[in-house]
Amino acid sequence: MTPRSEPVEHPPPALLFDLDGTLIDSVYQHVLAWREALSEFGLDVAIWRIHRRIGMSGGLFVTALRREIGGKLTDEQLRRLTTAHAEAYARLRVSVRPLPGARELLATLTEQGISWAIATSGQDVSARPALELLGLPADTPMVTRDQVRHAKPDPDLFLAAATTVGVDIKHAIVVGDSVWDLLAARRAGALGVGLLSGGYGSDELERAGAYRVYADPADLLAHLDEVGVRQP
Repeated sequence: MTPRSEPVEHPPPALLFDLDGTLIDSVYQHVLAWREALSEFGLDVAIWRIHRRIGMSGGLFVTALRREIGGKLTDEQLRRLTTAHAEAYARLRVSVRPLPGARELLATLTEQGISWAIATSGQDVSARPALELLGLPADTPMVTRDQVRHAKPDPDLFLAAATTVGVDIKHAIVVGDSVWDLLAARRAGALGVGLLSGGYGSDELERAGAYRVYADPADLLAHLDEVGVRQP
């Protein structure tokens, strides 16, 4: 008689979070900061066009906008434009708040021993203050644009974040609010979960690869069992 094998226990997935629009309510501050920066260069870009590119790296964002509006900028102008955006966002950051449930979600994951990290297309200088806003310590695992060669929709940020917390990307779930997050998740080989808190619709997020879509971090917290994190 063949002995019965014991069932294999699979650990819960690690969660890799985007930052802007996923954990903090900052998408529209970034939109306004980019519009201000673009205006300084005589580029009049509609807000809706800017919003559709939020979540990309700054350089790729500007390249995409330049292509759409047919403008020409030198590499030096691109660098100055990115700096102007960072300076404008720093002035607007005072109005940024954590999204509903963000602090509670991260605290719950930590209490249950679930690995998690933040992976953002933002520069460290813009992203680092968000840790205090979320009530997180300075040594919170976070990967920023400065640390990888390519940002979203390339997979580098999420691959680096998975390495930071010592998990295989295939055992991780990416949580993001933009199609760029979910495209990067697919390229990295991770499952993707979408949040509506960045302004994209459910259909857009699902087409980009989200297998579940929730309203915001609070909604995800209420449904953690649906993404493989069992509640005690």
